[in-house]
Amino acid sequence: MSLDFNTKVFEKEKIQLAEKEEYIVKGGRNLFPKLNEAFEGINQIGVIGWGSQGPAQAQNLRDSLENTNIKVVVGLREGSASMKSAEEVGFTKENGTLGEMYSVISESEMVLILISDAAQADNYKKIFEHVKPGSTLGFSHGFILGHLNNSGDKFPENVNVVAVCPKGMGPSVRRLYVQGKEVNGAGINSSFAVEQDVDGKATDIALGWAVALGSPFVFQTTMTSEYKSDIFGERGILLGAVHGVAESLFRRYTAEGKSEQEAFVLSTESITGPISKSISKKGIISVYEQLDSGSKAIFEKVYKASYTPAFDILIECYEDVECGNEIKSVILAGRRHSRLPMGLIDETRMWQVGKEVRANRVENDIPLDPFTAGVYCAVMMAQIDLLIEKGHSYSEVANESVIEAVDSLNPYMHFKGVSHMVDNCSTTARLGSRKWGPRIDYNLCQQAYVAIDNDTPLDDKIFNDFLDHKIHGVLEVCASLRPSVDISLSE
Repeated sequence: MSLDFNTKVFEKEKIQLAEKEEYIVKGGRNLFPKLNEAFEGINQIGVIGWGSQGPAQAQNLRDSLENTNIKVVVGLREGSASMKSAEEVGFTKENGTLGEMYSVISESEMVLILISDAAQADNYKKIFEHVKPGSTLGFSHGFILGHLNNSGDKFPENVNVVAVCPKGMGPSVRRLYVQGKEVNGAGINSSFAVEQDVDGKATDIALGWAVALGSPFVFQTTMTSEYKSDIFGERGILLGAVHGVAESLFRRYTAEGKSEQEAFVLSTESITGPISKSISKKGIISVYEQLDSGSKAIFEKVYKASYTPAFDILIECYEDVECGNEIKSVILAGRRHSRLPMGLIDETRMWQVGKEVRANRVENDIPLDPFTAGVYCAVMMAQIDLLIEKGHSYSEVANESVIEAVDSLNPYMHFKGVSHMVDNCSTTARLGSRKWGPRIDYNLCQQAYVAIDNDTPLDDKIFNDFLDHKIHGVLEVCASLRPSVDISLSE
């Protein structure tokens, strides 16, 4: 994949990530005056859907385009329960900013399809029929391309097809944008991709979209690379793996005689609290470096025992995404949900204990547990190594495996709970966490923890590779591009 692109509107900047050069665009509100030029010929942007990304993107775009003649209109199914929510934030039929989805699609020069992945798979033919020739079709996930590949279909040939994919869930995209009104550049990083460019404007349109969302750091990918890393990543360390790691550790600690409350603190609270904060500010290696000598020895042993069992499950997951099986699985599950609705995980004992712990939390008393840290960092590094092996850019690897986790998702998990996230994210991610989290859990219990308890000889090379890994330098560069504010989670 080429890591260079041409833009007539924005300044691109070269960055050195390990042995590779990449190009990015730095966002910021100072770029908002350029949006008219980036969106030249676009009078209306239709935002279709009101799930996780829809509310955030519609509001951010509307706010960013306030001083232009470009109108942002939300399109929903007639009678949708979401219409009331859209009206509450100012999108109404009376002011011409809310309408029936297919009418909005037909009337817009740019259409952002933000309905669920399963809904896209079921409705793409009708969507394509309503798109204006010469318009721009936008997605915030490459899932639909994977489905088209499976079904042998293609995008309409007479439209631009672009993707802008924020590396965080919708509420994070909105919260940090609002915070950015006070601190220029606060926001969620985005990748962008150009799948089709029929008029030579697609790249600048995509970059304008990312800038308007408030992204401080916009990097290039392809829709194929994006859907592989994204679907895989949410099944890995972003959601499924942290779910599986936390449950495996909670059971281990209670089996050792610790109270349920202490076990929850040592497992989940340690991950979403001090471990994530350390990685966010100083990188993965900092988690190990701040430990005392005895704790370092624990971390090293646990890391060496956990890395290969994690990699084993993660490579299976990636290859299921890569060959299209995981996409088919999501679509089939969506079609079963009218008969068999998805259950919740937060009724089980562990997650009920978590509610008690969070209600009585003393933040400074949460320890950075070396055993927990060794497991979590091993899984994160296994995902990083797999994505590098599969040819993903360092920007994509860093954002999909580290930045999105510690700067967007884990803070929400710390605030609301891992179980809350698993039960309230996108359907695609919820399905993935339920499917792959238990697989991570099982492999760690069956292989990693058994090896630790039996004092099985472990491969020193695994840990030496961690200490010398090029991702540490990559994360230093990415940290220099990070906004100076953390996400605000007050309700």
